Amino acid sequence: MSRQPRRDFLKASALAGAGYFVAGGTTPALSRSANEKLNIAVVGCGGKGQSDTEHAGSQNIVALCDVDDHRGAASFKKFPDAKRYKDFREMLEKEKSIDAVVVSTPDHTHAPAAAMAIRLGKHVYCQKPLTHTVYEARTLRDLAREYKVATQMGNQGTASSGFRQGVEVLQSGAIGPVKEIHVWTNRPIWPQGVERPPADQVPAHVDWNLWLGPAPEQAYSKRYVPFSWRGFWDFGTGALGDMACHTANLAFMALKLTQPTSIEAESDGSGTDVSPPKQSKIRFEFPASGDRQAVTMFWYDKSNLPPAELSHGHKLSDSGLLLVGEKGVFFSPNDYGAAHQLLPEADFKDYKAPEPSLPRLADDGDNGHMQEFIAACKGGPPAMSNFDYAANMTEAILLGNVALRVGKKILWDAEKLEATNCPEAAQYVRTEYRSGWTL
Repeated sequence: MSRQPRRDFLKASALAGAGYFVAGGTTPALSRSANEKLNIAVVGCGGKGQSDTEHAGSQNIVALCDVDDHRGAASFKKFPDAKRYKDFREMLEKEKSIDAVVVSTPDHTHAPAAAMAIRLGKHVYCQKPLTHTVYEARTLRDLAREYKVATQMGNQGTASSGFRQGVEVLQSGAIGPVKEIHVWTNRPIWPQGVERPPADQVPAHVDWNLWLGPAPEQAYSKRYVPFSWRGFWDFGTGALGDMACHTANLAFMALKLTQPTSIEAESDGSGTDVSPPKQSKIRFEFPASGDRQAVTMFWYDKSNLPPAELSHGHKLSDSGLLLVGEKGVFFSPNDYGAAHQLLPEADFKDYKAPEPSLPRLADDGDNGHMQEFIAACKGGPPAMSNFDYAANMTEAILLGNVALRVGKKILWDAEKLEATNCPEAAQYVRTEYRSGWTL
């Protein structure tokens, strides 16, 4: 049995000591040496998948899958030796040499593709939000643990040195015990609060049946593809699902948040059976854990913002994060936690950040996030947004959508995956797949 390099052991120990979830990546199946190249396949190589494919391009891109010939064209051209597919199921069944799979599809097909890859022993990088439903998140977490594959969710802000320093600052107690978390976004920047759109002719370059995947049977509309599917429950997760895995990420990591015990949502009333509301506010109650006290997290989208007084005279950005502690406020003015201020400034004028305890990456952008995953596939320490961590965060966040859809406060039993006061929530915790599709 090969021994883990000392530098990798120290990195993994730092992550575990900081309270990160490191299972599901420490002893990967199909690991290769650092100097060997992985054989990587991509599911959804257009759009965001195009940049994900490019970032994985230091390895062998052996297969590419996209249901839209036009969207996938740039990746097909850049990697002409890769075998091309429309159906990821066929690709994964046929291509036995694949070591790792990148999933960059719309939300509703994340889990089916990732789950199939994991069951075949493949390492998986999957875009955010990790899944479309709460149940899928729990399932991917459990599968990654069972099959011992390396994993990473594509919330690339995790890679930045500024993000990691922010985690260290909060964990050092700079603002004291945290009482409240406020997270906001300028999304949606796509239509929400709409009815089902009229049918359009399916373009010749799109395989609509495969695009639908596990979603309910319905007619094609150009209002879904390629971007605005985010605003429809059958395919996307609205502003909350699209952005909270970025913007709330730093708070989840620093405070080691697990699952809320109650979730309550309010909206402008514009939501429909098929689409989230145009704007909402959601309140999550997280219980005390270890040496951390109970904390309340507030989510705001579109034009909603936290109370202005929390920022101590600083103008609130379009998107951002505030943590309110007993000794001050931590303010990060963007979606990714790359920078922060401690407020009020006068109270922290002599503050010095703690010495780094978390590993820093040579490239702290999208590419670095992918390279951290690739290193984990080759037997290195688990990537920081591995599925043990990412599934936990996704599960908690998506409960906000469940609360929006049932229109009442949810009392949540995380162990049972059950809203104890609201049996009607079950249909949104776990949705039915269309015939022919499985998790």
